[in-house]
Amino acid sequence: MHEADAISPLDGRYARRVGPLADFFSEKALARYRVTVECEYIVALSELKGVKLRRLSYREKGILARLSRITEDDFEVLKKFEFKGYKGIPATNHDVKAIEYFIKDKLKRTSLKDVREWVHFALTSEDVNSVAYALILRDALGQVIAPSLEELRRTLTHLARRYRNTPMLARTHGQAASPTTFGKECNVFASRLSRQLNALSHFTILAKLNGASGSYNSFYAVYPRVDWISFTKRFMARFNKKVGVRIAANLVTTQIEPHDTFAELFDTLRRVNVILADLSQDTWRYISDGWLKQKAVAGEVGSSTMPHKVNPIDFENAEGNLGLANALFTHFSMKLPVSRLQRDLSDSTVLRNVGVAFGHSLLAYVSLKKGIEKIAVDEKKMREELRRHPEVIAEAIQVILRREGVAVPYELLRDLTRGRNVTDADLKKFIAKLPVRDEVKKELEKLTPEGYTGLAAKIAALGG
Repeated sequence: MHEADAISPLDGRYARRVGPLADFFSEKALARYRVTVECEYIVALSELKGVKLRRLSYREKGILARLSRITEDDFEVLKKFEFKGYKGIPATNHDVKAIEYFIKDKLKRTSLKDVREWVHFALTSEDVNSVAYALILRDALGQVIAPSLEELRRTLTHLARRYRNTPMLARTHGQAASPTTFGKECNVFASRLSRQLNALSHFTILAKLNGASGSYNSFYAVYPRVDWISFTKRFMARFNKKVGVRIAANLVTTQIEPHDTFAELFDTLRRVNVILADLSQDTWRYISDGWLKQKAVAGEVGSSTMPHKVNPIDFENAEGNLGLANALFTHFSMKLPVSRLQRDLSDSTVLRNVGVAFGHSLLAYVSLKKGIEKIAVDEKKMREELRRHPEVIAEAIQVILRREGVAVPYELLRDLTRGRNVTDADLKKFIAKLPVRDEVKKELEKLTPEGYTGLAAKIAALGG
């Protein structure tokens, strides 16, 4: 299908931006992960004492490992097993059973032809799917999502360091407030993002491998002396790497692993996206105020009728896609942990859409990074705006007066400044009449909006 005919813009207009996710969330990728689980299971069984599966040679283990390298032709065969029938086997109308038949067919022509009936031994489809989706989530996070977020974090940290001393008017409730620095505000988002990235890097996803209703019924019936619980723990550990998201066994399940850790993961990603939506909106406002300038791209059009426009399209694109992703993540977290009795199949179609949420998220991260790299700070404009609001030092004045024991200083400053356009001259006149020592008056007169940024510069350099 040509991208112009795609229903989803992720597979059409934005296909090149989110293309890396196809290695994890496409139909072929899901088949590859399922084959990986099935083949690794055969290897694990062959190493298990008390099971009548013979030991496999190094070469035979290699054969099984290579089966997951599914070609286009392999995928066509898989689809035939599922929808049309193949080599005398009727259509399964069952995607995991098609995987089993595909592997058995491949092994016919190898030295492993005698172990074909050990494929999918005692397993239910959910055993395969549970581990496969856990691996998909782990790999998509580790190889695409986390690196993209880390790039964003580094970009924000760089801005925080570069503009740590650049004073900027703060706004609370949309009104002029005690000044900050642009670098400190960048580090607020870098710090928030860093915390969620740390949570993702130490995440554990639970998966199951315990049979048709979660009680090892057939496993135990065939080999009652085998410690299947320990085997399951070891099997999950086979997939873990030295660092990153880990896979662990959930030993207490129904037929379906309850997906609670999936929900926890999606909730973490949802928090990431909320943070970045906040960043998108704040940056949009700074651009609107003229504090941030966008680099004009030669030949690019901002408006079909207004030639002067340079629209903050990257931040708007990010905000929209973050919202779409979070709508899906919210549904996943609410839906996936709920299954009627020991199992219903309503989670299956939902899980197939996890890649859509990841796609909208990745698209947003790419757009945000692109947008941030195109902005330049107009320090002159920021300082000019700050100077137009001398009233922001009223906070400092009233706190110093409290220190000096002056009665009701807050109320004095409130009456002077609230709802009024205050000038430097107004403040100097007010200070001159205060009942405090001359050195205190000099201290107050030295206060300026640009210099009243507290520890913002230091905070801008924290973390990293």
